[in-house]
Amino acid sequence: MKWIFSTLLLSILMIDLSDAQDWANLNRYKSENIKLGLPSPDENRIVFMGNSITEGWGTIYPSFFSGKSYINRGISGQTTPQMLIRFRPDVINLKPKVVVILAGTNDIAGNTGPSTLEMIMDNIASMAELAMANHIKVILCSVLPVFDYPWKPGLNPAEKIVELNKMIKSYADKNGIIYLDYYTSMVDERKGLKKQYSEDGVHPNLDGYKIMSPLAEKAIKKALTQK
Repeated sequence: MKWIFSTLLLSILMIDLSDAQDWANLNRYKSENIKLGLPSPDENRIVFMGNSITEGWGTIYPSFFSGKSYINRGISGQTTPQMLIRFRPDVINLKPKVVVILAGTNDIAGNTGPSTLEMIMDNIASMAELAMANHIKVILCSVLPVFDYPWKPGLNPAEKIVELNKMIKSYADKNGIIYLDYYTSMVDERKGLKKQYSEDGVHPNLDGYKIMSPLAEKAIKKALTQK
């Protein structure tokens, strides 16, 4: 009986350890990436890289992705260091023409520990430079406005997001990268997300995604025509 209990306990610990070791969630899209394979020669494959805002786009407004070579690689809760670790398998190895990077809000929320704006920007820049080195066009998105995080209140993220967006735009302008500004169309008078576009002040609802989608489409068309 002791032997059976010890074996069971060891199995549980091994499962927990395995999950803990996959800090960047590299296994999340592993099988899907294998099934997807490489794009056809005339395919304009686009990868959307991000967190829950990107992931939720595929479930709340799935028609945006249907019938197109749009690949959703968002993972809820992720921060930029996690995205940077999985950038090669979830973006570069899929050989897209364009990557749309929407990242940074969870870093400000401290999901994986404290981060300065400079640290966040470094990770976003690293993703952009990895993409460009592999002949992938880059679209860098503004972080969506947030007045307060429901799961971690009192961090006063609004001004930090304003400053981070300035840094992202400045980097994009200096490097000939398209800057996709969701922020201006979605911000309220408190520098938070407009109530009609979100239920929790962080994640877009259907109306929010309907604001974001044409802005993304316009940026993608521009990126595909870039030389």
